[in-house]
Amino acid sequence: MINQQLINPKSIAIIGGSDDIHKPGGKVVKNLIDHHFKGALYVVNPKMDQVQGLPSYRDVKDLPETDLAILAIAAKFCPATVELLSNQKNTRAFIILSSGFSEENEEGAKLEKQLVDTINKVNGALIGPNCIGVLNQNYSGVFTTPIPKLDSKGCDFISGSGATAVYIMEAGVPNGLTFSSVYSVGNSAQMGVEDILQYLDETFDPRTSSRVKLMYIESVNKPDVLLKHATSLIQKGCRIAAIKAGGSEAGSRAASSHTGALANSDVAVDALFRKAGIVRCYSRSELATVAAVFMHPELKGKNMAIITHAGGPAVMLTDALSNGGLQIPHLEGPKAVELLEKLFSGSSVANPIDFLATGTAEQLGQIIDACDNDFDSIDAMCIIFGSPGLFEVNEVYDLLNQKMNTCKKPIYPILPSIVNVADEIKHFIAKGRINFPDEVMLGNALTKVYNTPKPQSSSNVMPTVDHKKIRTIIESATNGYLEPDKIQELLDAAGISRADEAVVDNLSEALDKAKLLGFPLVMKVVGPLHKSDVGGVVLNVKTLEQVTIEFNRMIQIKDTTSILIQPMLSGTELFVGAKKEGKFGSLVLCGLGGIFIEVLKDIQANLAPINHQEALSMIQNLRSYKIIQGIRGQEPVNEQLFAEVISRTAALCITAPEIAEMDINPLLGKRDRIMAVDARIRIEK
Repeated sequence: MINQQLINPKSIAIIGGSDDIHKPGGKVVKNLIDHHFKGALYVVNPKMDQVQGLPSYRDVKDLPETDLAILAIAAKFCPATVELLSNQKNTRAFIILSSGFSEENEEGAKLEKQLVDTINKVNGALIGPNCIGVLNQNYSGVFTTPIPKLDSKGCDFISGSGATAVYIMEAGVPNGLTFSSVYSVGNSAQMGVEDILQYLDETFDPRTSSRVKLMYIESVNKPDVLLKHATSLIQKGCRIAAIKAGGSEAGSRAASSHTGALANSDVAVDALFRKAGIVRCYSRSELATVAAVFMHPELKGKNMAIITHAGGPAVMLTDALSNGGLQIPHLEGPKAVELLEKLFSGSSVANPIDFLATGTAEQLGQIIDACDNDFDSIDAMCIIFGSPGLFEVNEVYDLLNQKMNTCKKPIYPILPSIVNVADEIKHFIAKGRINFPDEVMLGNALTKVYNTPKPQSSSNVMPTVDHKKIRTIIESATNGYLEPDKIQELLDAAGISRADEAVVDNLSEALDKAKLLGFPLVMKVVGPLHKSDVGGVVLNVKTLEQVTIEFNRMIQIKDTTSILIQPMLSGTELFVGAKKEGKFGSLVLCGLGGIFIEVLKDIQANLAPINHQEALSMIQNLRSYKIIQGIRGQEPVNEQLFAEVISRTAALCITAPEIAEMDINPLLGKRDRIMAVDARIRIEK
């Protein structure tokens, strides 16, 4: 795993280094030299005695002891080279740039395993293979460009793709984004993205460590590690954004339940990120923009001032912020009048604050001061200032930099004239600033950051369930769908309220149970998965004659084994479901129930365990939340009880991880109760 030889080596050997800077072995040597690695540099090249001014050894055996080896040789030569270095040269860190391993074929996978086994035997660290390398403040061990400005206040960036790492740096560097370190993990043979994040967490120093972490992930192999250490870092004051690519499956896997159809691994990734507090991004430019937002003081409220000398960008920014839930409050009153008097005729301070194309640096300063000191309804400022190319704007940008140093509220600079005033923008960035050239991308990034919840404290109390009873039922069950009586027992053991019911397989028993439960009744077939599709649900049964007629009809429906009889209850139809999602564990979902879940597909998901506050957040983030609140005189649903069902479902799944799929649909919700009316549970051991 990560060691000091990898992070801060005193010596580096490039195996396969050359004079050809258009090849990885040559370019990595050049980068190490150009960016002033302070330790000893060695090169191994069987045909050369000198490479780019450095002495070159013809054989690895001739090398002195070295901390770190960077390999840029054919895959087939790597295992023997690594074995020699680790056993004879005391090398304890390896970066393997070479491809031709597990990403290519089975033979390559065997070579890769040899590398890992050899390095693990000496407790060494391996990055790669099939990567671009490692970049930090100690050395530039990559064969690519750009080499961004490196400082401890920049971003730590971990990428599963070398090329994507380059392109994301290219997206951010021109706008002033800086980096503290870059790890390209390639095939993640020994260490993946999660392992690097764990290292950054375990070595975090609030005085010197970067507080911004970025990730590009193609496969979440250790979701528990990612959740634990992302949560820990964020609770230490860091901010994290990530792209998880490869989320669009060619359609959901065929599934027999609503939960199975709605839940997939990408929903699980969403839930994991939200639980950890990670801002999820979907493009390189979005990740770079979110990272740039992270580099500014944290937005504490949702009220934005838009300060502009151009109307169109202000309108587009207003749309982006408003659509994402942020607000642009109207400014009025004596202070607004006082500010307007300082501006040219035709200006507006209503918000957006438009001080016209002829506005001056002095006027911009007055507007910023007013927003910072006079308008309590403003939490942050977005300032749009470009140029039609008629005059220099250095004075404006210098003032903007000065105000960003002194203002109490965050300022986000939008300098869109990247051609007309390119030199002035470079001057602004050279002061350590970051530019947001596109106002809509900034608006979308701000709303995404603001709307991503902070991770919940792990100390919150989980609901108590009857662990012994649950395990007894599960251990005696076989794979497949549980019988209704066993489902009832599981719900009872989990503390989930349910409707009284009876399962009958003959008419005489149906009539007896109907008298006992009382009218009106609901009758449902047991057996067919989608009951309503086959005419297997009858509501509002009011007489014994109806019971007789419907029993005789329904028992003949294909796959029907018995009939479920329940009292006819009323309330808003709700849904809670769960699904086992591989390494992620159990994914729990909620939404409106009945047919609405199929039509609206309005769900929220989270990973078990789920505390009460997390469950409430799931409910309140539903698009249909106003229905739950009780719109237009409709009786509201008891949110606290709904949240308890969600939390208890998660606790049930933790206790019984053999639950592969589970639907409680519908739950009937009213002001004073939540009642499970129908449920399905499938066991997979």
